[in-house]
Amino acid sequence: MTTQPLVALAHRTDRRTGITSVCSAHPEVVGAALALGRRQNTVVLIEATCNQVNQDGGYTGMRPTDFRRFVEDTAAVESFDATRLILGGDHLGPNPWKHLPAEAAMEKACAMIAAYAAAGFKKLHLDASMPCSDDPTPLADATIATRSARLAAVAEAHAKGEPPVYVIGTEVPIPGGALEAVEHLTPTTPAAARATYELHRAAFARAGIPAAFARIVGLVVQPGVEFGNENVVPYDPSAATGLTAALSAMPLVYEAHSTDYQTASALAALVRDGFAILKVGPGLTFTLREALYGLDLIAAELFAGHTSLRATLEQVMLAQPGHWSKYYPGSPDHRRLQRHFSYSDRIRYYWTEPVAAAAVADLMARLGDTNIPEPLISQYLAAAYPAVMSGTLPRTAPALIRAAITRVLADYSAACGDVA
Repeated sequence: MTTQPLVALAHRTDRRTGITSVCSAHPEVVGAALALGRRQNTVVLIEATCNQVNQDGGYTGMRPTDFRRFVEDTAAVESFDATRLILGGDHLGPNPWKHLPAEAAMEKACAMIAAYAAAGFKKLHLDASMPCSDDPTPLADATIATRSARLAAVAEAHAKGEPPVYVIGTEVPIPGGALEAVEHLTPTTPAAARATYELHRAAFARAGIPAAFARIVGLVVQPGVEFGNENVVPYDPSAATGLTAALSAMPLVYEAHSTDYQTASALAALVRDGFAILKVGPGLTFTLREALYGLDLIAAELFAGHTSLRATLEQVMLAQPGHWSKYYPGSPDHRRLQRHFSYSDRIRYYWTEPVAAAAVADLMARLGDTNIPEPLISQYLAAAYPAVMSGTLPRTAPALIRAAITRVLADYSAACGDVA
């Protein structure tokens, strides 16, 4: 595992290459990303978030060492060279414990980043932007920088082998997308980007880790993209010209969060303008869910008495509303639609629930590796139909799921010219 591609990206002289950051712990998504990387002979960057994976297990039940083992095992299955894999940690900071007083939350955050660093994660996003229970709101940028430097010092002390690289940034979008409809966003100002960079320089110097500051490869800013439950704010290059110009004074690239659901041309424009690390997560599991629901409808046509996967997921989510209830407003009917079709894709939290996992396994076992009739693919998985008809895509359920995820990843790869 090496960080050299990220270091080279941060110090490049052109703005035409980038890297896709796959933020997901779903086996189908991770497998598709690694398989595409093998075929294209590129580096693959896969990141876990602080809520997914931490020293307490996160919502996946995985600690950093577990996540690394899971990704490396998947790489072996996909015949992907693990030396071309970069593991990252996203939003590493007090967010999972922000209900605690700041010092208690930071102690937990320090333990988390120590576990990530010790497990060999090489790209660490330092995110101390959220106020804790005894903090003022909003939190001062200087405080955020100081806490980020504290986290970096812990990571430096626990890293093994090649030292990690860092991403910083105080204008951090809400993980997983906005909670309401977003019609317009103002990009980060050039002055704010430069101020963040300088505040972190000073904080890292006070912490006695200037060498770690030199390994900052990315700055999280708001390029003007976001998605809510039912809408997407597209990238407007003209609104980000000043932010793009500010990169000339900083030896790094911008990291763009919440790029899910942007068009292929918008992704390419982001990379061209210096937003060279494109993070995507819910958009990939949204596409996975689309494919599974399409196969569910196909199974209902083919097999009498088929038990609906969607109905099963509805029961699971209603029984355990914690992952969606406060995020989906509106009438009961509107909330029902959002549970299954929201861009924020909070259904992704439920695929590992035993009842949901068993329902998916039953669906896949029922369809097996048999060829699905072409008219049903046209009806329920129309995006796959051209490749099926050209003979480049098998008509089996596993192949159709893999192809759906890969179509999204391919847009990112084309935009990035993913680093080799």
